[in-house]
Amino acid sequence: QVQLAESGGGLVQAGGSLRLSCVASGSIGSIAGTAWYRQAPGTQREWVASRVSGGATNYADSVKGRFAISRDNTQNTVYLQMNSLKPEDTGVYYCKMQVRRVPGRPAYDYWGQGTQVTVSS
Repeated sequence: QVQLAESGGGLVQAGGSLRLSCVASGSIGSIAGTAWYRQAPGTQREWVASRVSGGATNYADSVKGRFAISRDNTQNTVYLQMNSLKPEDTGVYYCKMQVRRVPGRPAYDYWGQGTQVTVSS
């Protein structure tokens, strides 16, 4: 099996920064794409940022220029650096990884349990 564990959430004032981490463990052959999503109370989960295995990154317009996704391949870890945080960034942040457990077999999506980010005004 594959488990993802996020950390790094918390309470921060507007304008502040947080760095989220997501570590994958278990039966991992290789990791293809990685992504971060978030969900505010009463809303649907929304995509925030993604990074493909080749290194290209994409961001939602709402976070572009403020957030940065990166990855440490040796540690099976993906990060989300969040700067200039706004109250509307508040929500539970989830990481997702496309994991190929066996070489040559399909990759499947795995999700973490989420970490709460609260930005006060």
